[in-house]
Amino acid sequence: MTVSRRTLCIVYGLIAVLALIGTWGNNMAYLSLGFLGANQKFWGDTLANPASRSITVDIFFLSLAVLVWMVLEARRLRMRGVWLYVVFGFLVAISVTVPIFLINRERRLAQVEAQGANAMGGADAAGLALLGIAFAVYAVLTLLHGGQ
Repeated sequence: MTVSRRTLCIVYGLIAVLALIGTWGNNMAYLSLGFLGANQKFWGDTLANPASRSITVDIFFLSLAVLVWMVLEARRLRMRGVWLYVVFGFLVAISVTVPIFLINRERRLAQVEAQGANAMGGADAAGLALLGIAFAVYAVLTLLHGGQ
């Protein structure tokens, strides 16, 4: 692995650690409510005001663009387990799993040269479409919630 790739991995790792501390330092406040209660309170709090609604919609659609790229890049580089990054992105934090994906991407690029893009599979497209629909529904809900 080249020095520049190794440096990128260190930077991505630092970002992931800081994101984990930053997100879960705040998420801990919800854990005493149990899984369902924590999720209800957390997602309800994202609707609290125009700023929270705006940043949540922004993060969702940025995440969707990044996830589309991640799936395509994983397929191009023949990286396995790309959907684990998606799932853990929602269970842990997308700001944690994307840098981890980038570390593994750098490791993969160091192993082999990219061999041309593989087409995205139907299951990949369906999964990303479902996420897009869910994010769009949330965006509509935030707009409907705007008067409150």
